[in-house]
Amino acid sequence: MTEQKYRQRGYRDSERSGRTSGGFSPSDRPARLEGAPKGRGADRNRDEVFRCKTCGEKNDPEFGLEAVCKKCGAALHACAQCRFFDGSAPSQCRQEIPAPIPAKLKANSCTFFAPTVSLNLTGAKAADSPDQARSAFDQLFGKR
Repeated sequence: MTEQKYRQRGYRDSERSGRTSGGFSPSDRPARLEGAPKGRGADRNRDEVFRCKTCGEKNDPEFGLEAVCKKCGAALHACAQCRFFDGSAPSQCRQEIPAPIPAKLKANSCTFFAPTVSLNLTGAKAADSPDQARSAFDQLFGKR
């Protein structure tokens, strides 16, 4: 039985007539221009910031061994603040460390330490008071 069971229009039309359904093929798609965005992550025009893992406060990524967070006082040169910290990895670090560090939230002198930086996705803050919002609106559209 070479007869197809379903003969309605659209079902396996490309096999019967040698063309693709809808008239388009993947080769008809225009090529992506060099340097063109590739999707969601294409907008990288944001600042990279270092945020405390405890409270989320922005801190300077250049700091010493004994540095603490401006807001909560947590140690910044600690395993939990490091970009190589991984709770599922051996010794909870993606680097080959000589000895495990038991206290992940306390300051240490690990030579592999690199602060975790991420893109600043917070955007501009809103005005603090209704008066500031009104004055910003008046500046933008002019007072009448």
